[in-house]
Amino acid sequence: MTTIEAEGSGADAGAAPVHGYHHQKAEHLKRLRRIEGQIRGLQRLVDEDVYCIDILTQVSASTKALQSFALQLLEEHLRHCVADAAVKGGTEIDAKVEEATKAIARLLRT
Repeated sequence: MTTIEAEGSGADAGAAPVHGYHHQKAEHLKRLRRIEGQIRGLQRLVDEDVYCIDILTQVSASTKALQSFALQLLEEHLRHCVADAAVKGGTEIDAKVEEATKAIARLLRT
């Protein structure tokens, strides 16, 4: 069972939920493919015995690209999922804020 199927198993069991990144999905996939290419480039640099500092420079660029992607995804989560929970009211907003806070903490540890 995929994550989307598992998340969609609530009241609206047949439909997969629309996530905050949904409208930017193609752009996100393109960005992730570019990051994947950077990682493959790192493998090639190591395989070709490139100078350590040059590899570290590329590691830094790849790390920044992933961090930038994560921040964009977090912003979309806040604008869509957390805002939606706030509009609905109840205790769901507390759960969404806690979930977002934990995600931010994980990002800060990296």
